[in-house]
Amino acid sequence: MFKLELRGEISRRMVFLAPICAVMLTFIAGIVMFSILGVDPIEAIITFFIAPLNSLDGLAELFVKATPLVLIAVGLSFGFQANIWNIGAEGQLTIGALAGGGVALLFFNVDTLFLMPAMLVAGVLGGMAWAAIPALLKTKFGTNEILTSLMLTYVGLLVLSYLIHGPWKDPDGQNFPESRLFHDAAIIPIIMDETRLHLGWIIALFGVAIAWVVMMRHMVGFQIRVIGLAPKAARFAGFKEKRIIWLTLMISGGFAGLAGTIEVSGPIGQIVPVISPGYGFTAIIVAFLGRLHPVGCLFAGLLMALTYLGGDNAQIEMNLPNAVTGVFQGMLLFFLLACDVLVRYRLRFRRSKKVTGEVSL
Repeated sequence: MFKLELRGEISRRMVFLAPICAVMLTFIAGIVMFSILGVDPIEAIITFFIAPLNSLDGLAELFVKATPLVLIAVGLSFGFQANIWNIGAEGQLTIGALAGGGVALLFFNVDTLFLMPAMLVAGVLGGMAWAAIPALLKTKFGTNEILTSLMLTYVGLLVLSYLIHGPWKDPDGQNFPESRLFHDAAIIPIIMDETRLHLGWIIALFGVAIAWVVMMRHMVGFQIRVIGLAPKAARFAGFKEKRIIWLTLMISGGFAGLAGTIEVSGPIGQIVPVISPGYGFTAIIVAFLGRLHPVGCLFAGLLMALTYLGGDNAQIEMNLPNAVTGVFQGMLLFFLLACDVLVRYRLRFRRSKKVTGEVSL
């Protein structure tokens, strides 16, 4: 008989082992799923997780896909550590892309080195402005930031749809709902020849480094962690909760907006109806898989980016549905949450009612 028993304190070992266990269980569940679909499970796993990395171009695509995931997840980790649940990163990414892309369209015929930095700054400010709405509603009216940030995501998508079907539609685009192609000065530089790997990956690495310093070595990071772990102690110490709410939502919104601008100025090169395949929501899984640690988010982002590449590869090579990507991501989140139970609880096995000895797992 198995029984969950509350631990005396959080298991540090399980904090780090839970993501590894979740990944292993996801692989096992994937093998079962592929067997049910009637395909060779070993071949499918190789096609999904190994084949995309067999070439330099494949590695470059992995970094391209991971860039927005890492940036958004790092930003979200600030709020999640303070129990501020920003679920609207997808909307903040969209508005950031519109802000940065708007600068590119406004200065379409201007060839200057300052255009790209201006776009990146505009993207950050756009994401922060969109995140400021749930911050204001929470601090002034006590509304739930989960609902407000999530609902604003769909408002942002409607704003995107209006602009590319109306004022920002390419006049020479044969009535397709998309903006004109950006000027060369508004395209983020490629850092590896004959690939799509761009400067955004370097920006993501800098973002991880800065986030690590702020979170682990700065007083602001300490305040964020204390407010998340012990709100009463934080108030007793004089930490201002409303200030942290604003700060964490601004940080997460800024990172998401930056990711949106990098997307439209990099792989896409224009504003289109679908800027993101759900990076804002997938980054939530990345943040938790990375244990809300900037470096952990980096590796988790690479793993999650691999599921996108693997899903595309499996669709081409094995005629599997593209929904396999979402299934893998969903299974990973499910097993991660299941394994996280063992962080606060231990699993005990009782041999019989008469036997007093117990075995802890």
